[in-house]
Amino acid sequence: MKSQPRHLFGPVPSRRLGRSLGVDLVSLKTCSFNCAYCQLGETTNLTTERKAYVPVEAVLAELDRWLASDGSADIITLSGSGEPTLSSDIRTVVVWLKQHTSIPVAVLTNGSLLWQAEVRESLLQADLLIPSLDAATELGFQRVNRPAPRLALELILAGLEKTRREFRGRFWLEVMLVSGLNDTETELDALRGAITLIRPDCVQLNTVVRPPACPGVARVAEPRLRQAAARLGPGAEIIAPLSESQAARCLGSVSVDDVRRLVQRRPCRLADLTTGLASHPNEVLKYVQLLLDQQDIESRQQNGEAYYLWRPAGSPQTGGDDPGL
Repeated sequence: MKSQPRHLFGPVPSRRLGRSLGVDLVSLKTCSFNCAYCQLGETTNLTTERKAYVPVEAVLAELDRWLASDGSADIITLSGSGEPTLSSDIRTVVVWLKQHTSIPVAVLTNGSLLWQAEVRESLLQADLLIPSLDAATELGFQRVNRPAPRLALELILAGLEKTRREFRGRFWLEVMLVSGLNDTETELDALRGAITLIRPDCVQLNTVVRPPACPGVARVAEPRLRQAAARLGPGAEIIAPLSESQAARCLGSVSVDDVRRLVQRRPCRLADLTTGLASHPNEVLKYVQLLLDQQDIESRQQNGEAYYLWRPAGSPQTGGDDPGL
């Protein structure tokens, strides 16, 4: 029987990147931030320690098998279920990919470790770098990103500026807005100032869609999101929702119909879907997102966890807490 990869997921549909093969270099929920909006839930290993969290030989072997089986994707993305730059092997993986395939390599990072020269150097051969910057004030940073101890915003901003000067590939900056936390005029003006100094190729604006780590964390309404994009400057754009046609192009280990069938049977948590489909949580979340966008399913909170429920055609959307779930 063919074994499922442990460190690869997808290809999954990406609103920005097309068909993306994900590479996971850290263990689940290992991150330098504990972001209030994280769809994977609370960070269980909040750390800035760089080390080998998974065996790099196993990652490269899975990539080698995927390429040998005529694996096809628009891009290979180092992201996964935690912060990829925590992996001390990230440079090894980037270099190996550049030597073995012509598929572009992207790195999604929260940017928290880019002040370290060795981290910046490890990413130089990637084709695309997408760091995030959700706040440029200390208050907003602490409220939204909830960083590991001794991670200073000033250091992170300096690291982003240095990375932009040194990196020769495409450099996109992602901003996640949370209603009432970092969408105020003060926060947006501070972000614009930081963006002016960093000079990314573009700024991609997003807001909470999937059920986040913290109850009560809310999305920014579309009109306000458009106002925020205008305030952040001419390079800011709102990330468009994923379409079903984009999802249909992906031939990963799970499909939107697989997720739909499970949720039609009973309410499911992300962990239930991941286990039931024997798939990576990031892969499952792409299809959960699509079904939420289409209002085929809804999310409800119970005991601090998000459950996904099927919505029969024409039924009203409820959401919120439901102790009787």
